[in-house]
Amino acid sequence: MAKLKKILAACTHETAKPLGKDADYLVKKSVWIHGGDGWAYDIGYGGLDHVLASGANVNALVLDTEVYSNTGGQASKSTPIGAVAQFAAGGKQMPKKDLSMIAMTYGNIYVARVALSNPAQVVKAMIEADAYDGPSLIIAYSHCIAHGINMTKAIDNCKEAVACGHWPLFRYDPRLAAEGKNPLQLDSKAPSISFEEFANNQNRFRVLKKANPEQAEELLAASAKETATRYDLYKKLAELSADCGTGKE
Repeated sequence: MAKLKKILAACTHETAKPLGKDADYLVKKSVWIHGGDGWAYDIGYGGLDHVLASGANVNALVLDTEVYSNTGGQASKSTPIGAVAQFAAGGKQMPKKDLSMIAMTYGNIYVARVALSNPAQVVKAMIEADAYDGPSLIIAYSHCIAHGINMTKAIDNCKEAVACGHWPLFRYDPRLAAEGKNPLQLDSKAPSISFEEFANNQNRFRVLKKANPEQAEELLAASAKETATRYDLYKKLAELSADCGTGKE
């Protein structure tokens, strides 16, 4: 931009001066649609899906707090099993909706899951998404006061979400498939802590242990199993040969 303005300022052609005023409009901008999980997973999902399925060159960033933060902490489709929220006082019974997996089934959408515990991966995903000529979706784990955590140590909470496998970091780039490579790349290591270690540091899970210990144990066990199963699925997909199923392997 600065270079363009400098050239136009030095140009003596009669069109240079008006173009100098419009220079900001002559450069491609990075434009992003952004919203929370309540919008992306629930009330706005139909619209988001329609835009992504259009094939248009759009970028969407979802800040996933796993709860309707703006309406007092109501449970959303993004809320994990066992978490306590409004309208889920006994702990949410159903698994978290996997928005990233749904988006990847289209095959032509750039999809990434990111967390601030790995800022380099966040930046890399956003640069790749912006450069991709097509729809892009980045879902960011977003710590929230509704999680019942010490917000001064929120990045530690992000690290635990990744370390237990609840929030695997990855990038799905359709351009790699065109090069004969697996488009899915896992950016986080195998789980190093249990889901319970992650959950025990958040009041949204702890509160149920006090109110109903048996129910809490059952739901946390279900959540741990679902987390492990989902991580294993992503791991296996990332390890597949790009030619798997084509007869070329």
